[in-house]
Amino acid sequence: MMKRFALALAGPLACLLALAAAAPARAQAQEKPDLAVEARNLSTPDICAEKDNVQIDFVSPSVRSFRVQAIHPVYIGSIGVDRYAPDFSSCSFATHKYFGEDGERVTLYETPSMQLVAYRLPKFWRKADTPIRVGGKTFEGFHAAQLWLRHRERAEEVIVFYPPDGYWRIRPLPFADMRWTAYGSSFLIGPVEIKERPIVDLKAIAFDPATKTFTLDFRRGGSARMKLEAIDQDHISLDVSFDGPMPDNLPFATLRSMFATETNSDVARAAWLPKGAEAWSESPIMDFRKGEVTEFWAGRRLPSRHNTSAPDMNFSLFSPKAAR
Repeated sequence: MMKRFALALAGPLACLLALAAAAPARAQAQEKPDLAVEARNLSTPDICAEKDNVQIDFVSPSVRSFRVQAIHPVYIGSIGVDRYAPDFSSCSFATHKYFGEDGERVTLYETPSMQLVAYRLPKFWRKADTPIRVGGKTFEGFHAAQLWLRHRERAEEVIVFYPPDGYWRIRPLPFADMRWTAYGSSFLIGPVEIKERPIVDLKAIAFDPATKTFTLDFRRGGSARMKLEAIDQDHISLDVSFDGPMPDNLPFATLRSMFATETNSDVARAAWLPKGAEAWSESPIMDFRKGEVTEFWAGRRLPSRHNTSAPDMNFSLFSPKAAR
């Protein structure tokens, strides 16, 4: 416990090194990346703890594959009380409803070890016109969906996604003996455009239960395969590979999150590895501007009052070659 507490006081660079040593399947232990992409920070200050004011765009005309990971924060072992209730105290909007409580829940696929469920949400901000295919069945009219995996004799939700606007959230299995951990940041995969807010306009989503792979067809053309490559009680890893044409002038991925203060945030720090560099660069998330990076981490080194157990996010293994 003292060792974990000491790690909690270290900077994000120490966090990254510790995580790499603990999990050799991570990006840091893979082959050296051969492509740098531009990371652009479009974040804006805000005092609302429920607004996605953090936005990091990833841009490259050459990228064909990369990896997205969610990793438990370095202080996860020191959490005594996990705070995850929404905080609308400084917001101009509020909701008191739980996710899906006024909608319809439908099971799309189920085995003893895995379940995919979807929701029709009457007040979602975009029309649900993106079909979801599972095997030989097609389901329509859903605003959100969740992937659940069996762990320790119970179901654990590890992925939630929103077909109408292309948002995804992922989280590892609960750490150690914790019964639950929070979601935090969102991300988008595909040509990211602005329609009131950043979105990816999806024509269809398909899920292959045998390989745990999502196929995303984009209305702008092209597609992506997103495979659940690994998951444990420390991290979850998705391998993304693009197929077909991608718009050169749009981000291929975007991180969305929130920051009010360092202890009221889903991400508070950034660390990035420039191509050819011998050391990481790091800064507060709002101080990062842009850079050519081969890996990018966004997370926290101090416990937050907002979604305390939510994971850090990592983008890596950018390559001009499609993943095998």
